[in-house]
Amino acid sequence: MANSENQYLLLTPGPLTTTRTVREAMLQDWCTWDDDYNVGVVQHIRQQLVDLATSRSGYTSVLMQGSGTASVEATLGSVIPADGKLLVINNGAYGARIAQIAEYLKIEHINWSLGEVNPPDLAELERLLREDTGITHVAMVHCETTTGMLNPLEAVAQRVKAAGKVMILDAMSSFGGIPMDIGELGIDFLISSANKCIQGVPGFGFVIARRALLAECQGRARSLSLDLYDQWQCMEVNHGKWRFTSPTHTVRAFAQALTELEQEGGVAARYQRYYTNQTLLVAGMQKLGFSCLLDQALHSPIITSFYSPVSPAYGFRRFYDSLKSKGFVIYPGKVSDADCFRIGNIGDVHPADIERLLKAIATSMYWTTESVEPGVQA
Repeated sequence: MANSENQYLLLTPGPLTTTRTVREAMLQDWCTWDDDYNVGVVQHIRQQLVDLATSRSGYTSVLMQGSGTASVEATLGSVIPADGKLLVINNGAYGARIAQIAEYLKIEHINWSLGEVNPPDLAELERLLREDTGITHVAMVHCETTTGMLNPLEAVAQRVKAAGKVMILDAMSSFGGIPMDIGELGIDFLISSANKCIQGVPGFGFVIARRALLAECQGRARSLSLDLYDQWQCMEVNHGKWRFTSPTHTVRAFAQALTELEQEGGVAARYQRYYTNQTLLVAGMQKLGFSCLLDQALHSPIITSFYSPVSPAYGFRRFYDSLKSKGFVIYPGKVSDADCFRIGNIGDVHPADIERLLKAIATSMYWTTESVEPGVQA
């Protein structure tokens, strides 16, 4: 069960509830020039990430200061050449953010906007890739936490690679929690963050890249601090040294989180826990009268969107505050045309915690069970 020393359980897509031992790993200070840190911690993390990502050779990893979005921006701004063209598969707020970054960086792109509840149409994807020969790169969010949708990674990657394009995957909320082998899938650049399924704390993101493609990126970066190639070279040449100030405490916590992932049984075991959490959550919420935004076939084991109750007595803030007083923090909705709220189940969250949450929700309902009906989309 999640550590009782926490003031509340974070049922969010990250930052998330961490173990006491991950938090304790931040109690020691580290020197950024010392080999105990750079070789003993940073380089070890870099290799562990590659090993988690694929059994195939030819991949490397780069750690980048900042939020996960900073690592997405570093990748787009460093990998796509001036004459490149990006196809953004956009079915949520984070796909839209990729398109927004491309706009800011003046990267030629197609914002293939699908709405927030629709997976990509594979036949249409094939058509776009076939007819627009200028497309060089394709980017997609794996788990779109706007809704909780898990996009069809294998099917999309197959078509992108068959078309000879570079595949960029935002796996922010899936890497470490959903089994995948990016070498087998043909993913060229995978981006994630310390404070997601590996269950570290915020402070840096990382990119797992096909080494040969990253080696071609010298001089492409549109930013000094977000130059993915230069950061990689610095870490390669200087054995784990960061170009600029390293978030040492966060990195050390991440190293502990990786150890705990292995102790749990690896990604497969963590996925099973998350899947069990999400299955229990949905079944329990439906028993209470709530309805899911998405069809079950589109769900991820990461976070779930539920329609808000149709009741004059309901208000999200009131609901939120009631649950927080009982030790649980949930997320507001992010869907533009549906009144929803979201509940995540990653982090140091276990089935017993979900059962406690469901009891808390049952006692936080200021409306009758009969009045809890699906929201109506505009």
